[in-house]
Amino acid sequence: MTHEDVVMEAANPKDSNARDLDPFRGVDFSKLERSLRRPRTFMSMLLSAIVAAMTLLALIPLFSVVGLLLWRGGRKLSIAAFTQLPPAPLEQHGGFGNAILGTLVIVGIAALISIPIGVLSAIYLAESKPGSRVASTVRFAATVLTGFPSILAGVFAYGAVVMTTGGYSAVAGAAALSILMLPTILLTAEDAIRMVPAKMKEAAIGMGATDTQAVWMVLLPTAVPRILTGVMLAIARGAGETAPLLFTALFSNYWLLWHGHIKLMQPTASLAVLIYNFAGMPFANQEEMAWAAALVLVALVLITNLIGQSLSRRQVQ
Repeated sequence: MTHEDVVMEAANPKDSNARDLDPFRGVDFSKLERSLRRPRTFMSMLLSAIVAAMTLLALIPLFSVVGLLLWRGGRKLSIAAFTQLPPAPLEQHGGFGNAILGTLVIVGIAALISIPIGVLSAIYLAESKPGSRVASTVRFAATVLTGFPSILAGVFAYGAVVMTTGGYSAVAGAAALSILMLPTILLTAEDAIRMVPAKMKEAAIGMGATDTQAVWMVLLPTAVPRILTGVMLAIARGAGETAPLLFTALFSNYWLLWHGHIKLMQPTASLAVLIYNFAGMPFANQEEMAWAAALVLVALVLITNLIGQSLSRRQVQ
C-alpha cells in the first residue's frame, strides 16, 4: 500500500472498509481477456476445435448409414411389409411380418431367461462379503462374457438345445441370445443395487425387517430404474444379433402363429437373419426388402436404447 493510500484511508475510513470488502480489488481484468496471442488461450481453442472436428468426423459414418437406410429402406415400407410373408424369387410383393414377430418372440423368451438369473445373481454379488471368492469368480466370468463372440454362443446353444431337441427352434435362438444378454443385465443390476444408500437398508432392518425383506422391499424398488436401463441395453444387443440365430432358430417363410397357437419348437424367422439372407440375393425386390427390414431393425434398437436412456435420466433426477 502506498503512502497516498495510507493518507486516504486515514481521511476516509468508510471508503477504506468498502475497498477491503471488494473481492475484485487489485484484479487486472485486462489480463483475463481471451486473446489468441496468449499461448494458453490459443492451445485451448485449438484443442477444442480438434475435438469438435474429430467428433463430427466420427458421426459421419453413423449419419451416412442412417441416411442410406432411410433412402433405400424407406421406399419399401408399407402396410404390406408389416403384414405379409417374405417374397419368393421374382415375386414383386411381400413383407417381413413373420420376421418381426419372430424377433419379438425370440428376444422376449431370452429376456425371460436372462432377467431373473441376472437380477438374482446381482443381488448375491451386491450383498456378498468383500473378498468372497465365489462373488469374484462370478463377477470375472460375467465380465469375460461381455466380450464373448456371439457365434460361439450360437454354437453352444446348437449343441445344448438344437441337438437335444432334434431341430431348430425359437427356444434355441432365445437360449443363445440369453447368454449374450445375461452379463449386461448382471453387471448393471449389481451396480444399481450397490448405488442404493446403505442407510436405507439399515433403516429397514432397524424397523424390524429381515435381510430378505430389506432387499425385496427397499433395495430392489429403489434400483429398478437403473436395472431396467441395463435390461433395455441387453435387449437392444440381442435383437441385433445374427450369427447365434443362424445356428439355432435358422429361418422360416411362414408365420410363427398357427390357428392361434405359437409354435416355438420350429424354425423361426427373424429380422437379422432375413437381412442376411436377402442382402445377397440377385433379385431386386428381395434386396430392397432387406433394406427395409434393416431400417425397421435399427428403429427397434434405437427405440429400446432411448427407453433405457430415459429410465437412466429419471433415476439421476
